[in-house]
Amino acid sequence: MKDAFGTPQSLLVLGGTSEIALATARRLVARRTRTVWLAGRPSPALDEAAVQLRSLGAEVRTVAFDALDSASHEEALGKVFAEGDIDMVLLAFGILGDQSRDESEPLSAVRVAQTNYTGAVSAGLICAKALQGQGHGSLVVLSSVAGERARRANFIYGSSKAGLDAFAQGLGDAMHGTGVHVMVVRPGFVRSKMTEGLEEAPLATTPEAVATAIEAGLRRRSETVWVPGTLRVVMSALRHVPRPLFRKLPV
Repeated sequence: MKDAFGTPQSLLVLGGTSEIALATARRLVARRTRTVWLAGRPSPALDEAAVQLRSLGAEVRTVAFDALDSASHEEALGKVFAEGDIDMVLLAFGILGDQSRDESEPLSAVRVAQTNYTGAVSAGLICAKALQGQGHGSLVVLSSVAGERARRANFIYGSSKAGLDAFAQGLGDAMHGTGVHVMVVRPGFVRSKMTEGLEEAPLATTPEAVATAIEAGLRRRSETVWVPGTLRVVMSALRHVPRPLFRKLPV
């Protein structure tokens, strides 16, 4: 169960090598989180992430999880929940893709969509059902401001995040009154390995800043968190810019 400050005692991370997820896990472990499950494809990076969190005092276990293998999700995640209640699930897996390549190679574009959206729908529904069975818990979904309005530069990634965002909002409505809290997190450009080499967008942020915002959102039981917060106003304006003008903007 969560403590008086809203900090979960147990955490399941879907996407166990995500920089944002690990920054969040470190922050929560430094508070009161004691049990962490890292779900992801078996790799040295996943093992190293577990070692780092153990060094902070957490009990950490890893579980094999592949976002693209939806047929295996129920069994893999069911094993985690069978071990005991999970106070918070952080859905943090996703890929950026390569827009120019993905436009010319449809199967690559489909992989982006299946990872960011289809895989998240499968895992999100399974975890929400398990949390509902417990009668408590938070499901935190990492979306993106890219999903607010499709841009020419990354509309394949943006469209997958738009679908994820809409799904998470609807899931939050479905869980209302059940004891399950769903929170959608919409970061802007995050300085990370995934965006290394890309031109930095205005109002860029860091994994640590997103982690701080997630913790604050948990305390407030927020339904939507923008990182940084000023992006809410910026995207509200951009969402209503006429398309002919929007095409000319350097976004």
